Amino acid sequence: MATARVLWIDDEIDLLKPHVMFLQAKGYEVITLNNGVDAVETLRNQAVDIVFLDEQMPGLSGMETLYKIKENFPTLPVVMVTKSEEERIMDEAIGSKISDYLLKPVNPGQILLAIKKQLESKRLESEKSTASYQQEFREIGASLSPNLSYKEWEDLYKKLVFWELELSKTDDEGMREILRNQKEEANLLFARYIEKNYVDFLKKGSDNEFDMSHTVLRKRLFPILNNDFPVFFILIDNLRYDHWKVLQQHMQPYLKTLSEDTYMSILPSVTHYARNSMFAGLLPSEIEKKYPDYWVAEDSGQYKNQNEKLLLEECLKRFGKEPNFTYNKVLNQSYGFKIIDYLPKMMSTPLNIIIYNFIDMLSHASTEIELLREMANDDDSYRSLIGSWFDHSPLLELIKNLANHKAIVIITSDHGSIRITNPVRIKGDRETSVNLRYKVGRNLEFNPKEVFSVRNPGEIFLPKVNITSSFVFCRQNDFFVYPNNFNQYVAYYRNTIQHGGISLEEMLVPYAVLQPK
Repeated sequence: MATARVLWIDDEIDLLKPHVMFLQAKGYEVITLNNGVDAVETLRNQAVDIVFLDEQMPGLSGMETLYKIKENFPTLPVVMVTKSEEERIMDEAIGSKISDYLLKPVNPGQILLAIKKQLESKRLESEKSTASYQQEFREIGASLSPNLSYKEWEDLYKKLVFWELELSKTDDEGMREILRNQKEEANLLFARYIEKNYVDFLKKGSDNEFDMSHTVLRKRLFPILNNDFPVFFILIDNLRYDHWKVLQQHMQPYLKTLSEDTYMSILPSVTHYARNSMFAGLLPSEIEKKYPDYWVAEDSGQYKNQNEKLLLEECLKRFGKEPNFTYNKVLNQSYGFKIIDYLPKMMSTPLNIIIYNFIDMLSHASTEIELLREMANDDDSYRSLIGSWFDHSPLLELIKNLANHKAIVIITSDHGSIRITNPVRIKGDRETSVNLRYKVGRNLEFNPKEVFSVRNPGEIFLPKVNITSSFVFCRQNDFFVYPNNFNQYVAYYRNTIQHGGISLEEMLVPYAVLQPK
């Protein structure tokens, strides 16, 4: 039985006695008053959950009463009840942050619905989401198999993300835990799918039914160049599909989504390999062979994406496209806002590449900075931080400006990321790479059942660091730890955001096409 307390203010409150009795029968406590002065005084002395306020009252009017209530109790839901249909009255009430607006005569059902909307909507939505996922849980579980096609994996991943976002709005931690377990099971089977088919995917290249890092630009971007509108290709490093869904909500007032799906990142799912491959239209070993001056080796100690602009230029030429493009990499807020000043020039350029590194920097900072680590200690809070960044970012300002022009906007990434929780032991020499989700080196020692290992890097089109080097990749939410100081490193890195391995989150990369409304 509901126990909410309702304050109803109306100069003809006696005529509403049947409505009051109806609410009381539903379990609500109802306080009735016939003037605004007494209402404000009552609110100072006792808490109520919702107010119904008559707009036309003698003495202190409904609007004046509303101002006083909002001045002292800004978060208290107030439902305005009025005979007037004047738009001016409605606008003034809405501008004063009323929660709902009802026209007289009202019936008991309208009043009850208004209360439920304001006080119980979250609970009702939570119950509905939980019940719906319980049904979907069985369907998802029955469909899980390492023999799914890419499209089936994409659809399944989208479902999991949808329920992750829906259940994040509820207080049902038990159901969220069930979803996390189901996602882990899906990732285990997805890893088997990758290990079984990955070599064939690379060999097929453009003949695959889906796109990969090295084919996505020539199959999706290049065909729409040189049309009537400039293209803004916005790559947000480390952007996952669930992150994209958060940003999409913030972009909706300005851009409409024409299409959204995913492509597959190559391994390792890190910037060095995946983004160079994307811009070159080639796999890493092919880049090393064709453009040896542009490929930066794993063990070089240099910045490994310093030549991606040059690789894109060569790729455009190779596929018969005019290399007429702008290229900007945003590493800080000030430069991000400067780009908006360049917009007139960009509008006359067929292709505009803009790379935003914020989410990648956030993932690193949330490992190294204790405060950020606490603020992003689960995926819900991590998504919230990303949404907060976007609301105050130069990227949103760019989107707002683009909404006033004719342009095509593409939002994508080079790879995603995953929250790591399970340590996997590995041994290697000092030359072994440092990434937590993949390792490349000589004489690596590991449990072959715990990893995806590739003894011959050339088999998956990766350059050899040296003659005996091999690659190993983590699955699911695993991460590599050396035996020395094992517990210390596990404690430091567990529950951080990393990338480079095999998971739905890292390898199924969002690719959305939008245009101004």
